Amino acid sequence: MRKKIVAGNRKMNTTLEEGIQLAGSIEQMLSHSKFSNVVVIIAPPFTHLTGVSKILKTGYVELGAQNCGYESKGAYTGEVSAPMLKSAGVKYVIIGHSERRTYFRETDEELNMKAKLVLDNGMKPIFCCGESLAERNQGNHFDVVKRQIDEGIFNLSKEEFRNIVIAYEPVWAIGTGVNATPEQAQEMHIYIRGLIAERHNNVIAQTTSILYGGSCKPSNAQELFRKPDVDGGLIGGASLNAMDFIGIINAAAMIES
Repeated sequence: MRKKIVAGNRKMNTTLEEGIQLAGSIEQMLSHSKFSNVVVIIAPPFTHLTGVSKILKTGYVELGAQNCGYESKGAYTGEVSAPMLKSAGVKYVIIGHSERRTYFRETDEELNMKAKLVLDNGMKPIFCCGESLAERNQGNHFDVVKRQIDEGIFNLSKEEFRNIVIAYEPVWAIGTGVNATPEQAQEMHIYIRGLIAERHNNVIAQTTSILYGGSCKPSNAQELFRKPDVDGGLIGGASLNAMDFIGIINAAAMIES
C-alpha cells in the first residue's frame, strides 16, 4: 500500500510571522480531523523552518524544505545544505521543481547529487519532473519526463528508491490556472510507474507515491485523486490558504486506498 501525500510548497511567500501563523492554523485544523491515511507536508521558505518546526508538535504535519544545496558544506555562499535542513527538523525536501530547473538552470546531474545528499541525511526527496507546453505540443512529454527521471534518480539503489516521492508537474499548468485533465495526469503517472517497474521491480513501482503538481485546488482535487495512479498533490498557491489546503487534504482522505 502506498501513501497518499499532500505537500504544500509555499515558494517565496509570507513573512516569518505570517508563515508561522499559517502553519499553526493548519496544525490546529488537522488536530480535529486526525487523518490516518494522508501524509501532510508543508514546505515554507528556509527562514521559517526553525520557527515552523516548533509549531508542528502533534505529528499530523511533517516539515519539508523547498530545495537544498548539492554539497554538504563549504564555500557556497547563500546555499543551504542537507545536514542544515536535517538539523532544523526537515523530513522531506523538494528537488528539481520546474522553477528551479527553469530560473536557476539546475541540471539533472545537480539534482541527482541533491537527491543523494537528502537520502544520505535521512530525509526523503520529493523529486519533480514534467514537461513544458512546447514539449507537450511537440509530443515529447514522455521523453522529457523519462530523461529527467533516468538522469535524476535512476542510479539510486532499490533501497534508496523506496524513500523517493515523485511529483509530476506539467510546467504549463503551474501558476497558470490551467490544469492537466485527470486523464492526462493518470496517463503520465502510470507511465512513470511503468518506468520504475522496468528499472527496479513492480513492488517498488506499486509502493512509490507519485503526486500531481499543477494548479490543484479544492474544486478539482478529488477528481484528480480518484485516478488510480495519482497519490496526492504537490500544492502551490492553494497551500497559502489554510481552508483551501485543508480542502485538498480532505479530498485525498476521502479516496480509499
